[in-house]
Amino acid sequence: MEHIHPTALVAAGARLAPDVRVGPFTVIGPAVEVDSGTIIASHVVIVGRTRIGTGNRIFQFASVGEIPQDRKYNGEPTATVIGANNVIREYVTIHAGTAQDRGTTTIGDRNLLLAYSHIAHDCVIGNDTTFSNNAQLAGHVVIGDFAVLGGFIGVHQFCRVGAHAMLAAGSIVRQDVPPFVTASGYPARPHGTNSEGLRRRGFSESDIAAIRNAYKMLYREKLSLEEARKAIATAAEKAPVLTALAQFLETPGRGIIR
Repeated sequence: MEHIHPTALVAAGARLAPDVRVGPFTVIGPAVEVDSGTIIASHVVIVGRTRIGTGNRIFQFASVGEIPQDRKYNGEPTATVIGANNVIREYVTIHAGTAQDRGTTTIGDRNLLLAYSHIAHDCVIGNDTTFSNNAQLAGHVVIGDFAVLGGFIGVHQFCRVGAHAMLAAGSIVRQDVPPFVTASGYPARPHGTNSEGLRRRGFSESDIAAIRNAYKMLYREKLSLEEARKAIATAAEKAPVLTALAQFLETPGRGIIR
């Protein structure tokens, strides 16, 4: 308990690993679990059925696990699950799930959530994503691994943003953004592939070239969406890097940005 500031309010039922640090005036509810190595700053509120993994850092004034902003919510025991080694900056808000969907809002590992980001109910965030300041997700959104969301963006409920996609600042996303694609605007439109980001993550030049060719099939060869799907699925047989894109296009959603 020497790591918990005397002004913090930690409910009796909360389960904190012995080395968890809790700053002044933080409030932690009775159903919260926090694993080892996590640092929670001052004036943080963590409530609900919330599980936080190892090595996270949560900055001042963040709110984690609060009930969803959803008219359908009627007090059901939903949850929030956060993985390991995430950075959750000032004034980030993360809400629990709803009984009408998954019931759980899920965040993976090594994500960087900058100040004022919002993750609404039932969202699923992968690993290694970056949310710039004021990136806002409506409910039921899925964000793939290594996606980058620029500042002041908004993502419509039930949209998907694929792995390694990049959304420019101020974008409004109303349909799904496929993996590897960069997008911007209101509404967001495709503007090429995230080639520089892929190079930084160790993708080979041959894989980047295959992704560019798939992008041309999807957006520049005047193919119908079904024709592009089939062409990319065929290309993925020789270029496995395209498997994620082919699977994304096969999964029903809100339709992709075109």
